[in-house]
Amino acid sequence: MLQRTSNASVTVGYRTIGKIKDGVVILLGIKRGDSTKDAKLLAQKISRFRMFNDKGNKMNLSLVDISGEALVVSQFTLCADTKRG
Repeated sequence: MLQRTSNASVTVGYRTIGKIKDGVVILLGIKRGDSTKDAKLLAQKISRFRMFNDKGNKMNLSLVDISGEALVVSQFTLCADTKRG
């Protein structure tokens, strides 16, 4: 899951363990069988998605174009098998 943001943070207890300004929050589920090659391909795709507005207010800029940041949060529940039950 991707979400554009102007700022975001992750806090555990009262301690901030990650924060970003303009960029994306990524909830990422990794499971057995996923490879380093898969991760690199996904990172490349995400960095090139055109999801930020240009001066004409069109979604025409990527994370790379805006020199944005990514906050990646492990979310193993995204890997749940919901075929049964």
